[in-house]
Amino acid sequence: MGEPFYAAGLRFACQRCSVCCRFTPGFVFLSERDLDLLCGGLGIGKKAFEQRYCREVPINGNIRLSLREKPNLDCIFWEEKGCGVYPSRPLQCRSYPFWQSALMSRQSWDALKSSCPGVGKGELHGREDIELWLRKREEELLINRKAD
Repeated sequence: MGEPFYAAGLRFACQRCSVCCRFTPGFVFLSERDLDLLCGGLGIGKKAFEQRYCREVPINGNIRLSLREKPNLDCIFWEEKGCGVYPSRPLQCRSYPFWQSALMSRQSWDALKSSCPGVGKGELHGREDIELWLRKREEELLINRKAD
């Protein structure tokens, strides 16, 4: 097994353009840590947070907790100036674009350039950094409740 294509690092600098947060449907699945960070950042209890900002998504007989979207498909926390919870945003958001799906091949990484203006720009993120994000995504378990 050879070196991953990103062994020499990849350039990425978030442009705060919000393209990844707007206009398209998707799930932002939460871990308990995400939930704690968001509730703490907003000064709200978990039950109230879930009722106001989350939806339950059935997956393989279980329920995962995801952030809601606005009717226009923007993230529930997207505001005119960008992410309204940026300092306490979920790991899924913090780790973007260093997701397994984007790091499968040079082609999958390069494909992001058409939708994300930060890919290929700014700071060089080394292999250790990139693999740390991948490990965090594996280790920080998503909320996975049994369906009734």
